[in-house]
Amino acid sequence: MSTASFTKQGRWQPNLAEVKVQDSESIESALRRFKRKVQQEDIIKDIKKHSFYLKPGDKRRAKQALARKRTRKKQRRETE
Repeated sequence: MSTASFTKQGRWQPNLAEVKVQDSESIESALRRFKRKVQQEDIIKDIKKHSFYLKPGDKRRAKQALARKRTRKKQRRETE
């Protein structure tokens, strides 16, 4: 699920979550719906990912490190 797009100038721009407040709905419940929607669409994660530039080699190394971490965690769970 893509939560971002590129503008005509080639800049990255996140798509913003939108929640319409119903007439009989409280602000608190609308805020809860908004937070849930932001979390489901991974908007925060996407913004953090695009907040700085990673060189392709650094990106590859980070991805490999994450894979190693996942396998270690999986192995620990299997031995327990």
